[in-house]
Amino acid sequence: MKLSSNSSLRSEIKCQTCSIRRLCLPVMLADSEIEHLDNIVQRKKVLKKNEFLFHAGDQFDSIHAIRSGSLKTYTISTDGTEQITGFHLPGEIVGLNAISSTQYPSFAKALETSMVCTIPFDKLESLSRDIPGLQKQIFKVMSGEIREEQELMMLLNKKNADERFAAFIMNLSARFKRRGLSDKEFQLTMTRGDIGNYLGLAVETVSRLVTRLQKQELIAIQDRYIQIVNQVGLSQLAGTACHI
Repeated sequence: MKLSSNSSLRSEIKCQTCSIRRLCLPVMLADSEIEHLDNIVQRKKVLKKNEFLFHAGDQFDSIHAIRSGSLKTYTISTDGTEQITGFHLPGEIVGLNAISSTQYPSFAKALETSMVCTIPFDKLESLSRDIPGLQKQIFKVMSGEIREEQELMMLLNKKNADERFAAFIMNLSARFKRRGLSDKEFQLTMTRGDIGNYLGLAVETVSRLVTRLQKQELIAIQDRYIQIVNQVGLSQLAGTACHI
């Protein structure tokens, strides 16, 4: 039977040759150990924009590593209000907050065409007992995500609208830099409405902030592509350290 182009592509993907392996679970493993991990990883079909990876209330059985693209996670309150809890980039893992439960507590939706590696958690647990380095890396990933969320929340809780938006952009900049990508020019795959929801700002406020920061020559935005024109100035506004 002839494989589709998507199937052929997925069959060629291996942890050993993945371009983001240094950001994901295999980073601390020997080649032989990575092969064992690779054997339990499921390469799902490509997620199209607005397609769900999982829904709140779905049975938890796996964690998911983003190989390409980006996702947002969010919850819906009893009155139907959506609250975005995070934006996730390549090399990041979603679903970790469901480990203590039997269900995913949030929705995960693709912001653009995305590819995700799914790792069945029961198999990961079993494998980690045989590979101490894998267990250590799982803990490291979980700790890192908790730390980053806490640091960002501390920044956002103390800031006015200008500072909050600047902190958000600087956070994205740092995350892109860790992926070996440009930290000064990148695409905002989320809408201004999404950004406002995440930061607790009205979409009109986000639009005014974009205009204001462009007039101050801190950023330049065309469509959804952003350029950080003055990284030091934007960092100072955000109240973060700038490492150029």
